[in-house]
Amino acid sequence: MVTFSPVDILLIVVYFAAVVFVGYRAARKERSRTEEYLLASRSLTLPVFVATLVSTWYGGILGVGEYSYDYGISNWVVFGVPYYFFAVIFALFLAKKARGTNLVTIPDRLYEAYDTKTSLFGAVLTFVLISPAPYVLMLGVLVQLIFGISLLTSILISTFLTVCYLYTGGFRSDVHANILEFILMFAGFALIVPFSYEKFGGLDFLRRNLPPLHLTWHGGNSIQYILVWFFIALWTLVDPAFYQRCYAAKDGVTAQRGILLSTLCWFVFDFFTSTAGLYARAALPHLEHPMFAYPLLAEITLPSVAKGFFYVGMLATIMSSLSSLTFIGASTIGNDIVGRLLVGERSELRSRAITLWTKIGLVLTGFFAVALAYWIPSVVRLWYVIGTAIIPGLLVPLISTYFRRLTIPASHAFAAMVLGWGMSTGWMVWGQMNGGKYLFSVEPMYPGLAVSLACWWLGRMAVRRQGG
Repeated sequence: MVTFSPVDILLIVVYFAAVVFVGYRAARKERSRTEEYLLASRSLTLPVFVATLVSTWYGGILGVGEYSYDYGISNWVVFGVPYYFFAVIFALFLAKKARGTNLVTIPDRLYEAYDTKTSLFGAVLTFVLISPAPYVLMLGVLVQLIFGISLLTSILISTFLTVCYLYTGGFRSDVHANILEFILMFAGFALIVPFSYEKFGGLDFLRRNLPPLHLTWHGGNSIQYILVWFFIALWTLVDPAFYQRCYAAKDGVTAQRGILLSTLCWFVFDFFTSTAGLYARAALPHLEHPMFAYPLLAEITLPSVAKGFFYVGMLATIMSSLSSLTFIGASTIGNDIVGRLLVGERSELRSRAITLWTKIGLVLTGFFAVALAYWIPSVVRLWYVIGTAIIPGLLVPLISTYFRRLTIPASHAFAAMVLGWGMSTGWMVWGQMNGGKYLFSVEPMYPGLAVSLACWWLGRMAVRRQGG
């Protein structure tokens, strides 16, 4: 399917070695304090904040290629515009508030605002939401493509390389690796667009060779289908990576400006990825597996060395998200489950337990991601299922904690979380059991959000009756 020169392979091997080296080198700064291991002592400056957030949030490169190959510029409408919008909303209304709490994780906020059971259930939902399964799958597919080994072996090797330096250095290792990956992902994708233009031509070539719907905003999808992706983009407002970076920023202004600058970077990167997807569909109209759109475009477009750099860019894009989400999953186990159960214990004992179980959590998160990737072997489908199931449970209770006029009692928050998640998940399962046809043709996220909002409304009524 693809071929590589020795120089291409060498570049890829050097990249893997460099990421592990950078991660281990950063680990030398690691201290015994839990705050250092989980948040790098809240020391992220603006350039570092932007590099780590941009690279972490944009890991689904093969999924983006798959969607843009199938639906054209609708990729920008579905995976671009709604995320820019909610990222700006987060920056303007939540970034400073989140940093001002001096907390560590989202479940910490739920514990502070509500109670232990809401925090623990929120931790479970958070753990599923940030599962790196899509990135485990993508990285495994790429490694399989490059080295010709089995998918399972590729996934296990990739996951091991990610976990090993995080185990030693924690969040600081993740951030330093993200800085390198930020540079490489932009460099890699900045190569393929001009090479494609030189080989095939510009807009006239695309218009002649693309299906007409690929140049429409909807790509042939229904309004309801596109709208549900806008609701899935609410993920941004409950995304643990956003909160983690805000908690780790040196101050609230850094967090706010960092998200706004990151949004500009995502816009630029989306231009590269969407354009490359259009060229892939125009030049390779009959791909059996659209997930391979970018690799196969590189095969017919890029010469040796440039191809190696492009693959390094794809690997960096995926690994940045894989490492960050794996670490967040691990800290959810260590800080938000084990740590929450040990509230009241001596601070030294609790701190040691959190660090130890975060390290154990790296392994558990990796295994869970591998299993989920094997169960649902489609990147876009993984995003859809996870977002649809979890967001209705987390969104309303979490956002309510940051605005006094939205606050609700702990019992109503817990009900909103459980029933919102349960309704959307049950609706989705029912639909899958009936050939993918949802009840009343309504997407599962809508009833989940409706139930969660109903619980919130009842909670507000209770607060008003009490004079709040």
